[in-house]
Amino acid sequence: MRLRLLDRYVLSELLYPFIFGIASFSSIFIASSMLFKLTQYMTKYGASGETIARLFMYSLPEVVNYTFPMSMLLASLMAFGKLSGSSEIVAMKSGGISYYRIVAPVLIVAFFVSMFSVVWAEKVVPAAKVQYGRILEYEIKKNTKPRTQDHVIIKTLSGSTQRITYARRFDEEKGLMENITIEEFEKSHLARIQTAKQAYWENGSWRLEDGTVYTMNEAEGIKSTAKFKEQIIPLDVTPREISWEQKEPEEMTIRELREYISVLERQHQPTARQWCEIYMRISIPLASFFFAMIGAP
Repeated sequence: MRLRLLDRYVLSELLYPFIFGIASFSSIFIASSMLFKLTQYMTKYGASGETIARLFMYSLPEVVNYTFPMSMLLASLMAFGKLSGSSEIVAMKSGGISYYRIVAPVLIVAFFVSMFSVVWAEKVVPAAKVQYGRILEYEIKKNTKPRTQDHVIIKTLSGSTQRITYARRFDEEKGLMENITIEEFEKSHLARIQTAKQAYWENGSWRLEDGTVYTMNEAEGIKSTAKFKEQIIPLDVTPREISWEQKEPEEMTIRELREYISVLERQHQPTARQWCEIYMRISIPLASFFFAMIGAP
């Protein structure tokens, strides 16, 4: 019974500083940069209060994600500082309670905070950033100008066949994709590869020009090759929809990032930015656990 009371006592000393840390550090982030940006959007673009409020709400998940490690460190330092200052840690050790038993509840909480932060950074933050970007571009900046993008990837599923379409460059206004590679997977095995110099949008469909089809064999590699002058591809998305579907690395989940990296690597394109995002997505949440260890007496 004594140990259960000890756990509750230590955790009660940890809880309030942790909540205080999240609120305080979030306020610092908001006051230092976010409020200035939101005010600028109101004065420069004439954004409404309701739109600014939604933008503010969608920006909070990322801010909160950064505060978890710092709040855990603050809570650990304050909790053990208070216990040490009133000689309660000395009393615990005198009563036969080991150092590891004293810090165990804090480390357990820090572990669960880290796991929660991983889920938060993977599920909540990317979705919020997607909505933030759409509100900013289309509701505040009124940005309806067609975009030109590099390294566009489109995934489609038709029955048991999955297609991954990669374009080195995409021009929404012209309805044009350049340097196309289409990989078709059947039952998780690469069945065909199509390459083309360009694809253009005409009469509601995408047409490949000057391309080659490689039929693949799982054991032998390339089984046969066929060239074509023009060919319609089963890609039922408009140029506008392609622009909407493209995400920045910060807006992707780890699974989407790994799939994106896999496609880029097959095209011999740099992937440092995507790998960096994956490492940050894991390292920042795990910092909560290690920061709690730093704050232990």
